[in-house]
Amino acid sequence: MIVMNKLKKIFSNKFVLAILVFTIWVGFFDPKDIGVIYSKEEKLKDLQQSESILLKNIKDTKNELVQLKSNAGTIEKYSREKYYMKKDNEDVFIVDNKNTIKQ
Repeated sequence: MIVMNKLKKIFSNKFVLAILVFTIWVGFFDPKDIGVIYSKEEKLKDLQQSESILLKNIKDTKNELVQLKSNAGTIEKYSREKYYMKKDNEDVFIVDNKNTIKQ
């Protein structure tokens, strides 16, 4: 009973009641509530991971471009691997490793 009277006295104060209502409003009903902030942070983490993957791909592509510009042998190797180009007197066989049986 004593605890109930103390709680009643605390919540009858208009300043405490205003702070409580403000906290609930900002936490749950505001356009930038807790759920929205959490979902945006998760999306930011996903975008940062995607950015790091794309930056790695850009770095690899730039290295490949430098190799292609500097070495004629690299150009031949690249065209054979990526575009399946061949010389006039040779045949190209494409081996698919996806369907091999593992024992």
